[in-house]
Amino acid sequence: MTDERLNKSAGSNKKSRNDEDRPVYENRELTEQERVDMFRQQFYQSALPDLPEIPGFHTCWLTTTNPRDSIQARVRLGYEPIRAEDIPGWEYATNKTGDYVGMIGVNEMLAFKLPLNLYKIYMKEAHHDAPLREEQKLQDTADLMLEQASKSKSRISEVGDGTSDIVDERLAQFES
Repeated sequence: MTDERLNKSAGSNKKSRNDEDRPVYENRELTEQERVDMFRQQFYQSALPDLPEIPGFHTCWLTTTNPRDSIQARVRLGYEPIRAEDIPGWEYATNKTGDYVGMIGVNEMLAFKLPLNLYKIYMKEAHHDAPLREEQKLQDTADLMLEQASKSKSRISEVGDGTSDIVDERLAQFES
């Protein structure tokens, strides 16, 4: 049995593993500089790697475990999964099994992209329009209190600093 092993491994037609692996290495789509950049970035990552920019899209990580912010809800909003072919070099992070096969993921997190025009609209709604509506409600409440006090021949001794200017300041920030 030992002689058979020696004879099989000592054959003249045996190729070295380096010869077999070389074409796979040479066919990679990433340049050496891109690989060095990836290597350098790995030391600055915390829990999730930074997703590279995809022109025309905002990229982000979404969780599969939040029932109030589900993947299906995000897809309805226009989010699209990022697949390995979208960002070369990320094949290592592609889900191989489960509901999200072929998508880039780390643990329960999945990589998604959103067209920039939708991203800008959503950010304006979340960070300008919605807070502006809330500020307007506060201003309306303060105005109503002053009106009711006036009708009942009462007075409000002091309105907090800035209450009357809340809405005007917010509008000025976004109009310029």
